[in-house]
Amino acid sequence: MRSPNKWVLGLAVIALTISLAACGGNANKGTNNAGTGNNAQNPGNEGNAGNGATVDTAAAEEVYKKSCIGCHAADLAGGVGPNLQKVGSEMTADQIEDTIVNGKGGMPAFKGQLTDEEINSLVGWLAAKK
Repeated sequence: MRSPNKWVLGLAVIALTISLAACGGNANKGTNNAGTGNNAQNPGNEGNAGNGATVDTAAAEEVYKKSCIGCHAADLAGGVGPNLQKVGSEMTADQIEDTIVNGKGGMPAFKGQLTDEEINSLVGWLAAKK
């Protein structure tokens, strides 16, 4: 018979594994059409990143839901990852892009997991969060 401590340890390992898997896995690589730049079908979903670039808000939010929400929460308030509600005031668009592409600290790199269009859309959307 196993001791109760081994059961607790086993459950803790399983919970940790599930939690970490939610923070970077992207099983739908390349299958999402978000970030196609087709704003004609989504009027009112364009924003401005503050650098003159137009942001497809709907596409960016779709990428966020697919790849970021597990660590940064639905309201961008953070949890496993940091709060992103005002990330545009704290980081430049280039810094945000570098973090998404290459990862930082406990955040995984999304280079190769997200398309350039998805990354650009997400960067512009986050840079506008001030």
